[in-house]
Amino acid sequence: MTSQIILNILISSSEFLLFAVSFSVIYHVTKFFHFAHAVIFTFGAYFAFLFIQIIGWSFYAAIPAAIILALLLGGLMELTIYKPLRRKKASSIILLLASLGIYIVLQNVISMVFGDDTKSIRTWEVREGINVFGAYITPVQIIIIVTSIILVLIVTVYLNRVKTGKAMKAVANDSELAKISGIKSDRIILIAFAIGSALAGIAGILVALDVDMTPTMGMNMLLMGVVAMIIGGVGSIRGIVLGSLLLATAQNLAVWFISSQWMDASAFLLLLIFLLFKPEGFMGKKIRKAEV
Repeated sequence: MTSQIILNILISSSEFLLFAVSFSVIYHVTKFFHFAHAVIFTFGAYFAFLFIQIIGWSFYAAIPAAIILALLLGGLMELTIYKPLRRKKASSIILLLASLGIYIVLQNVISMVFGDDTKSIRTWEVREGINVFGAYITPVQIIIIVTSIILVLIVTVYLNRVKTGKAMKAVANDSELAKISGIKSDRIILIAFAIGSALAGIAGILVALDVDMTPTMGMNMLLMGVVAMIIGGVGSIRGIVLGSLLLATAQNLAVWFISSQWMDASAFLLLLIFLLFKPEGFMGKKIRKAEV
């Protein structure tokens, strides 16, 4: 039982990690709660379903196409809605409400087009998982873990080594100073949306391959991803790794030793504890007031 719990924690934390990093890339630069990110996650899975199950494309052609469409959808939101609102000096609350509206509209579009029933993009028979020290893990779950680790490492290197990645960090730290330094903030924000949306699309596809999909699947992942980001520390990928592990551990222990009904409750109980005693998260920095 112990080995199965450990494997379950590793699988869940990998899913949370990938989505939380995708959300953090956008949030850290824009400083507003991109609620519609949840529907990008969902659309990633449904785009794959469209290409594989309805159009009949091969799996290897459908997945890249679905990721590209998720990326384009996120970029379209930025160009047509968020950017015009920023130019009108809209507050973060206005951006949040706009994002919530986008989420509601697009989730209903998914329901109208594909239906509310559970869909699957798997084209193979469900088989017993691989036995690892008495625990079972499926090939898809192994792919989830490996893909999550690789993509998070790539994002880390990109933010710390690549010019545009460093520019994203500069805009996140001080957008006005970044403009003075010649950095085009709108372009950097668009890049952040593209990267974050692509990662969310990938996360949606991976989760759908493991447990199938519904039009509302993005909301729960959004909540879990935000919890992982907050308890880990906004803007810190290492912190998000720790936050994802702690969140997955709390949820799986609650399921195994109490009840499955406590899965979400344990996540928000953990969030409340951090907000009360360590609101900056594992790796976050405390904000000091300037003295004149």
